[in-house]
Amino acid sequence: MVLENDLPFGKKVEKPWGTEYKIHFNKESSTKLLEIKPEQKTSLHCHPIKKTGFVLLKGKVEVDLGFYEKVNLNSVSKLMIRPGLFHCTHNFSNETAFILEVESPVDINDLVRLKDNYGREKKPYEDKKFMKNLNEDDIIFDDPNLGESKKYDLFGNQITISKTNRIEDLKDSNKNNIFIILGGGLSSDDNKMVLSPADIVRSDTINKLSEVFKINSFISFLKLRYE
Repeated sequence: MVLENDLPFGKKVEKPWGTEYKIHFNKESSTKLLEIKPEQKTSLHCHPIKKTGFVLLKGKVEVDLGFYEKVNLNSVSKLMIRPGLFHCTHNFSNETAFILEVESPVDINDLVRLKDNYGREKKPYEDKKFMKNLNEDDIIFDDPNLGESKKYDLFGNQITISKTNRIEDLKDSNKNNIFIILGGGLSSDDNKMVLSPADIVRSDTINKLSEVFKINSFISFLKLRYE
């Protein structure tokens, strides 16, 4: 499957603040792994259409949310960024930060830059001249088949990606685990979605939702285990 409006699979984008590449994708979401170098930060930008799920896997960052709010995060932490919200991620430490960003719907050109330390204001997403091939040690998350789970280790974080149509597969006794929805979701009886791609919730939340709502055809999710 090739999505023309997404970062090419197998390519890494060289940014002035670090790198990013597509670590997982399907028709409904695209997940990037960002590497932000020490004392560097992304542009202040927004995605007018996409919502973004944000998980800090390693390091410490400060995130501007809009023009007035700042949050300091230590790994492992999560955020939801609504469509149209300007945001900027600053790695203020002396350690490289690694972040998973899950976006839906898939559209790499859904980007508006307002401010940038590297002169990229109002410029679109980077073109092919900023892209290089992935290294052999760059991890890729395969998209599972229905009823299948795949396990990975990323910076010491245990990650499982699953696809299921069984509501009991969502039950999790560890309330601190994070679920990132990659495809499908949960819906009401009249098919209104209450959990959909790029949403991020803790185990205790998905446990409560799964008691009331149904799986809408299927649900695929990334579960991040941490203590």
